[in-house]
Amino acid sequence: MSGTELITGIGELTTHDESGERRHDAALVIGDGRILWIGAASSAPAADRRTDVDGRAVLPGWVDSHTHLVFGGDRSAEFEARMAGQKYAAGGINTTVAATRAASEEQLVATARGLRHEAETQGTTFLETKTGYGLDVDSEARSARAAARVADVVSYLGAHIVPNGLDRRDYLDLVTGPMLAAVLPYVQFIDAFCEVGAFDVEETREVLLAGRAAGLGLRVHGNQLGFSGGVRLAAELGAHSVDHCNYLEPSDIDALAASATVATLLPACDLSTRQPFAPARQLLDAGVTIALATNCNPGTSYTTSMPFCVATAVLQMGLTVTEAVWAATRGAAASLGRDQGTDAVGSLWVGGLADLQVLNAPSISHLAYRPGVPLTASVWRRGVRVD
Repeated sequence: MSGTELITGIGELTTHDESGERRHDAALVIGDGRILWIGAASSAPAADRRTDVDGRAVLPGWVDSHTHLVFGGDRSAEFEARMAGQKYAAGGINTTVAATRAASEEQLVATARGLRHEAETQGTTFLETKTGYGLDVDSEARSARAAARVADVVSYLGAHIVPNGLDRRDYLDLVTGPMLAAVLPYVQFIDAFCEVGAFDVEETREVLLAGRAAGLGLRVHGNQLGFSGGVRLAAELGAHSVDHCNYLEPSDIDALAASATVATLLPACDLSTRQPFAPARQLLDAGVTIALATNCNPGTSYTTSMPFCVATAVLQMGLTVTEAVWAATRGAAASLGRDQGTDAVGSLWVGGLADLQVLNAPSISHLAYRPGVPLTASVWRRGVRVD
């Protein structure tokens, strides 16, 4: 629907502007996919349409900066075994690799689109997803094409694990050579799983530098299951983000604080794998930029709910509601290099993209105050209301 729309009657407006304040009795006007005006409801200009949200809270749409939506199959049996006490190990990924290789591109797209829609109905307006369940040239290329049809940003994760039956050196040559070339038209970042059971620091460095040479931004899965060295490598190389960060030494936190690398924390995954939560409070207090994301994947975090991650970060990780919402919006945007400029996401400002959500609550505090309750009342993505 074209024209302008006034959204008024906002009880609490979170914009993530420089003041950091939540505005009250506010209104905004959107049109052509962007925000045209923000101010007091009593001063609102005329618009073609008027939507009164009747005292509800309005905030930026969630930015889910770490997902794995392109996959085949199901790992519920593995989940049940883990809940019964079996320890999580990276090798379980091979189960999804087999199912993903057997799926068609259209099947992969259909699964990913269903999950994206599920996320949108919970307030997510921008998301990243990864390859990493194909792990041969043809399957990774198919996964990258499928991901590009669904997600806003795509990361190449050929360095997820070494598939069964392959020599490590041969596989690394594939990841940094023919596989990288095959996915390059569809991806913006390269990622690697720097962990016991996956890739060590020097192998991860080799993968990331090959991606950088091809023009890709850098992301790292690091320090999820132990002190893998991935965090310090990410900071050293100036990666956009290092994700998981469950096991950190003081020197890891110092390295992140001295860098521009965002620490992306994945609380739903921590619950599912029964790992200790990442030290969110210590990271923030040290001056590290943090993000929150779902890590939606079939093995260790099969959820698309950013509100669940926000609530968990407040209730279990020591963040305030304001800090958690910022991490799930503007912090996550920073981890993707999308927090500045005309196409920035994760914040609301005049001239910016009209990606926003309305809560069926008067304040963002209800996201943690009423955990598990579906509070998303409505969502606009690029100025269009999500059905």
